[in-house]
Amino acid sequence: MFEFERPRGGERALLVHINFPNQPDQDDLAEFVELVRSADINEIELINGSRLQASAKTFIGKGKLEQIATQVAALEIEVVLFNHALSPSQERNLETHLQCRVLDRTGLILDIFAQRAQSFEGKLQVELAQLKHLSTRLVRGWTHLERQKGGIGLRGPGETQLETDRRLLGKRIKYLNNRLIRVARQREQGRQARKKADIPTVSLVGYTNTGKSTLFNALTNATVYTEDQLFATLDPTLRKFQLNQQQSVILADTVGFVRHLPHDLVAAFRATLIETLEADLILHVVDSSDPNRQDKIDAVNKVLQEIGAESVPQLLIYNKIDLGSYQPRTDLDQQGQAWRIWISAQKKTGLDQILQGLQARFCEQTAVYRIILKASEGKIRAYLFEAGAIEAEEFANNGDTHLKLRLSSSLLRGLSRRFEIPQDRFETLADTLAGAA
Repeated sequence: MFEFERPRGGERALLVHINFPNQPDQDDLAEFVELVRSADINEIELINGSRLQASAKTFIGKGKLEQIATQVAALEIEVVLFNHALSPSQERNLETHLQCRVLDRTGLILDIFAQRAQSFEGKLQVELAQLKHLSTRLVRGWTHLERQKGGIGLRGPGETQLETDRRLLGKRIKYLNNRLIRVARQREQGRQARKKADIPTVSLVGYTNTGKSTLFNALTNATVYTEDQLFATLDPTLRKFQLNQQQSVILADTVGFVRHLPHDLVAAFRATLIETLEADLILHVVDSSDPNRQDKIDAVNKVLQEIGAESVPQLLIYNKIDLGSYQPRTDLDQQGQAWRIWISAQKKTGLDQILQGLQARFCEQTAVYRIILKASEGKIRAYLFEAGAIEAEEFANNGDTHLKLRLSSSLLRGLSRRFEIPQDRFETLADTLAGAA
C-alpha cells in the first residue's frame, strides 16, 4: 500500500462537534459517539462549539482551533475526529496546526468498514472506497516534494513522488473496479438462477443497529454475527426461508445505512446493494424505541433513492418493542395489505405476523394437477422436485411417470414456458386451495 509522511493515527481521540444553527440536516452527536466506540477508539475528550458557517481554511475558528491544540498537547491526543465532512485542504491545515492526525466523519466510517470486512468481496469494496477517498488527499503527504528544476546537474527523474503515487493509485483503483465487475457478474448469475426457479427475494434494510441481523437469524435460524454496535454487519448474507410447503423466499441481510453515508461507499458497495435494488420486497427494519426513528427512516429512504431502489415495495418492521410499551401487531393500509408490523426479534415475538405478511404477498393460490411424463422428460421431473411441487408419483411399466403436483399459477406459467408444455397436459384434480394450506 501507499506510505505517507504524515502524523500516525492512534487510539487516544479528541472529538469535535460543531453546531450550525442555519443547517437543519446536521449529524447527530450521540450517533457520532457511537461511531467512535464502534471503531474501538478511546474517547478522551469532546469539544463542542457553534458557528454560523464553516471556515474555508480550517472549518473552525481561530479560538476553537487554539482550544483544541491546547487539549491535544495536554492530553497527548493522537487523532482528532470531526463529526463533519472536511475538505482535503481543511484536513491538511488542521493537521499542520494540531500536529496530529485529523479524521472526518467519512474517514471514520471507512475505518469501521475496513475493520469489519471479512469476505473477499467486502475487502475489495472497502479498499476501493478508501482509495477513492484517499485520492483527493494525496497532496497533504507530499507537499515537500516538488518537481526538480531542469538544467545540467539538476534534472529530475521525470515525475515527483506525488505523481508516481497518483499513477499507482489509479492503477489499483482500476484493478479493483475490474475485480468487482467480475463479482457483480457472479451475483447476476445467482439472481438469474433464482428467477428461473421462481423464488422471490426479500431484502432486509434499515438504519445501522436496528436489529436486522437479529431478525435475519430469528427467521432463518442462521448464525450471522450480531452486536449492539454500529455496522456490526458488513458482508451480505443470503438464506432460503420457507413460507409454506409450496413457497420459499430468499432473505438477504445487508449493511446498515447511516445519515450522510459516504458516496464512495455507496458506489463501492453497488455490487452488494444491487440485491436490494432487484429485490421483490424490502423489509425496512426500524428501531421502535428510537425517538428519532422518522429521521432515520427518511435517511434510509434517501440512500435507497440514491441506488435507484425507491420503487421497490416496502414493508416496515418496527423492531425492539420489548424496549417500549408496544405489543405485537400488524397495521393495514387502505387496501387491506400489511404495511407496518411491530415485533421483537430479540424476544422472537411477532415473527408469525411477518410470516403472515409475507405469505399474503408471495403465496399465490395453488391447485392440484396430474401430469404424465415420458422417460425422456427427466429434466421436467427434476425441475418439479427442485421447486417442491411433487406430492406423489407412480411409475408405469412403459417407463412413464405419473405425477401429482401442487402448482401456483406463476409456477405453472413458468413451467409451460420453459419446457414448452401445452397447458392441456396438466389435468386438474381438485378445486383451488389456499396457498398457506
